[in-house]
Amino acid sequence: MRYGFYLPTRGPMATRDGVLTLAREGERLGFHSAMIADHVVFPVTSESDYPYTLDRKHPSGGDALETFSILGVVAGATERLRLVTSVLVLPYRNPVLTAKMVASLDVLSGGRVTLGVGVGWLREEFEALDSPDFTRRGAVTDEWLAIFKTLWTQSPASFSGAFYNFADIRAEPFPLQKPHPPIWVGGHSPAALRRTARHGDGWHPVGAIAASPLPPQEMVVHLETLKRLCDAEGRDFSALAISYKAPLYDTGVTDRDSTRRSFSGSAQEIAADIRAFAAIGVHELIFDFRGGSQSQAVEGLQRFAAEVMPLAGD
Repeated sequence: MRYGFYLPTRGPMATRDGVLTLAREGERLGFHSAMIADHVVFPVTSESDYPYTLDRKHPSGGDALETFSILGVVAGATERLRLVTSVLVLPYRNPVLTAKMVASLDVLSGGRVTLGVGVGWLREEFEALDSPDFTRRGAVTDEWLAIFKTLWTQSPASFSGAFYNFADIRAEPFPLQKPHPPIWVGGHSPAALRRTARHGDGWHPVGAIAASPLPPQEMVVHLETLKRLCDAEGRDFSALAISYKAPLYDTGVTDRDSTRRSFSGSAQEIAADIRAFAAIGVHELIFDFRGGSQSQAVEGLQRFAAEVMPLAGD
């Protein structure tokens, strides 16, 4: 099992020192990857439903460091840590410029970028950024992915789509990773699974929270569906990276039915959960240590590395 962790993008830890302290300590402790979320603006009021809380409200106070800015700073301050957008909302940015930014970061980081992608959920943010039609965001995301792959592998490159066109342009250098940085698709909706099978190098759902429990038995069903979709697309399911994002709960925090949440309790219980997810084919678990202060976040990383990772095994 590989392990990842979230870097702070908002709140009191979202400072140069907060980001770099956590990134460097995670790398030192042997974590595989660091996750960077994506928001540009927040509306003062919103009618959009956030999919990962029971009340459907996003917990942000309105602040967020920009994703590619964090990626660049962390790339220059680390050597081995994988740098993952988790997830980049593709319709927010021009696809040609985004392809160039990802390729440049991959070159400058020594080939450490993983592009986690999503379609977005915050209609008002789409409107503020003058992004393509919110109702067509899935189709736009698919087209942007096709544009990325074209620009990362062809020069000169041309593209003719429903939302974007260009002809005979060069956008080198290509990414260091070949044929391109891995693309992980977020979400576990039917559309997300189809997008993973068609375009992705990995599947990257959120689970172990009340609004999205995704226990092992449900994950198995989704993985079986994903395999069938990959077979239909003529793609190798076994080559996909399966990366599962989950909180890490304190002892005593129960689920809605008063049972123990996954990844809560003692080190032994958390390690047993990790082995259960490994047994069904999950390759990487992403935990969130950001709650509280910077010192608490660092302590959480250290405690997990010292107490849980050795019990969970390889």
